[in-house]
Amino acid sequence: MIEIVQAIGLFLGFGGWMTIMVSLQDQYWKESTTDGSVITTSTIYENLWMSCASDSTGIYNCRDFPSLFALPGYLQASRALMIAAIVFGTFGLVASLAGIQCTKIGGENYALKGRIAAIGGVFFILQGLCTMIAVSWYAANITQQFFDEFYPGTKYEIGEGLYIGWSSAILALCGGGCLMCSCKLDRPDEKRPYVYQPPSRGNFRSAVAASQSAPSNYGRNVYV
Repeated sequence: MIEIVQAIGLFLGFGGWMTIMVSLQDQYWKESTTDGSVITTSTIYENLWMSCASDSTGIYNCRDFPSLFALPGYLQASRALMIAAIVFGTFGLVASLAGIQCTKIGGENYALKGRIAAIGGVFFILQGLCTMIAVSWYAANITQQFFDEFYPGTKYEIGEGLYIGWSSAILALCGGGCLMCSCKLDRPDEKRPYVYQPPSRGNFRSAVAASQSAPSNYGRNVYV
């Protein structure tokens, strides 16, 4: 049962780690809204690294953000959190592979492997938290600008990259929780009870003969 839970936790954590890559590569973290526009000639969409624009003919042009320090604070923080999530996820994968009982890494010391698997679960939970904070912070800024009637700039809507990021965070949190719950220091099969083995007939006869042939320290007159 423990092996199955650990395998599920590793699979979910690996899935969350992979979907972080997909979310970072996705260009549609936010997309310009068409609400209130009668004629739309171009669409603007952005992610953490670049801004793109496409027209009605399908031609698009992308450019990287020119300066790091000129970016808003929430964008810089989201970048840092997503990079930290990738690092935590990598540590979580290494620790989980070494700690799950399905592998031979670390020998058969299941108590130690359980602790290592739990450490991997902690890393996956940190990965999920960093991803959740980064994506939610980015989405909160989008919604704040969208519902602000006095915002002068372009208003955006939530893109598909944020939904992928939320999915990644949920997978990582579930995987880390499974690995944490599977941590068990004392396995039942490690406690080997003593099995009583009754003596055979040959051993019993030899024991009786030895007891009869043993010299006695007392004479017959002692019992009279």
